[in-house]
Amino acid sequence: MHPELIKLPFFNFTIHSFGPMMVTGFIVAYFLLLHLSRKITNNNQIITNILIYSLIAGVIGARAFYVIHHLSQFEGDFLSVFATWRGGLEFYGGIILAVPVIIIYLSYRKLPILPYLDLLAIGIMAGLAFGRIGCFLNGCCFGKPTELPVGVRFPYNSYVYNNQVNPNLKRNRPEPRLNLPQDYFFYVDEKGYGYLKPMEELSSEQRYEVTKGKYRCLPVHPTQLYSSANAAFLCFLLYLFWRRSINDTDKKRFLTADGQTFSLVFVLYGITRFILECIRDDNPFEYSWWAIYKGGTVSQNVSIYMIIIGLVLLVLFQLKIPKNTPNKLSN
Repeated sequence: MHPELIKLPFFNFTIHSFGPMMVTGFIVAYFLLLHLSRKITNNNQIITNILIYSLIAGVIGARAFYVIHHLSQFEGDFLSVFATWRGGLEFYGGIILAVPVIIIYLSYRKLPILPYLDLLAIGIMAGLAFGRIGCFLNGCCFGKPTELPVGVRFPYNSYVYNNQVNPNLKRNRPEPRLNLPQDYFFYVDEKGYGYLKPMEELSSEQRYEVTKGKYRCLPVHPTQLYSSANAAFLCFLLYLFWRRSINDTDKKRFLTADGQTFSLVFVLYGITRFILECIRDDNPFEYSWWAIYKGGTVSQNVSIYMIIIGLVLLVLFQLKIPKNTPNKLSN
């Protein structure tokens, strides 16, 4: 965990790790799509506009989705709602807003929507692979405790540590995972949530206990890195389907119709995100009509909707194959 990338002296200005990793993901996605789009269009400005609009809409949607589901974190500090560089973005919220914005833009420019959405699906996964590394550095989107060798211990007063030393009723956990003595907290609210003292206010013995002793953070699944690897793999897989589709001018082969690469990301990411949520320990449980176990996170519920939507779109786009499909996008 390394939430602060650079701290500039004299200016009291900190560059958090999450923001630069998100920007890195955007740059990688940008150059990747510029390279891929050469096979179907010569207009780089269209790709640039698509990515800029999707970035703006995606950040707004992802932040709004996060704030809605974690309102208690922003009580008394409204301005922190806009501090997206510190993390606190939900991927599904970004997709829900970014996709309609891109469709509106392409419709306004009278451009073929589905081929561009196919390209965008590849870019989204490329960007997400780097964005999730930012989550790891920031310490958010963390996993459940594990005894496997891949387990990672996060530092004192991190998101993970605060989660482990407090009850979490939103995840049906009335007791903390770590029974930390009260003298480590400077305040406990009426709901039983304790606010930890800064490390510098702890005694030397207390510091030892929370770093190397019996009160150190339990090792957890590095779900952020799992998610990063998953996004990178899906990016490669989607690229293979996309390359196969542009080489099939008749669009008669399996999953080669325009729009099917985009639809496929709904299905594949929906499945993998649902599974990853099972070992995450941050998102609160909400309603669960599928009743696999008690409670389900909002991302798991949205994943199910995404899978259903993706499967429906795959079928519809396969049935709606034009007789003469151009192999070039509009310039």
